[in-house]
Amino acid sequence: MEKQGYIYIITNYNNSTLYIGVTSNLIKRIWEHKNHVVDGFSNKYNLEKLVYFEQCDSIETAILREKFLKGKTRQYKISLIQKENPTWEDLYKDIT
Repeated sequence: MEKQGYIYIITNYNNSTLYIGVTSNLIKRIWEHKNHVVDGFSNKYNLEKLVYFEQCDSIETAILREKFLKGKTRQYKISLIQKENPTWEDLYKDIT
């Protein structure tokens, strides 16, 4: 049985910076971002608000989707978020 995967988009509370990531455990990964456990881009820019995610059938599919989205424009990503989450609420509360 393949492990499912997720792609997600997080931002800061000003919604000024977007980060796209992939994981097999969405709750744990967002918790890590919120608690600044992970050094790097998301920690540097205080990105801890989950504004978008997709569940994929496998981690491989999630990785392909992540690469696809990273190749898109910022406006494309904003449109994707606004379609599913027009108020840019933190969706973490919905998955825990």
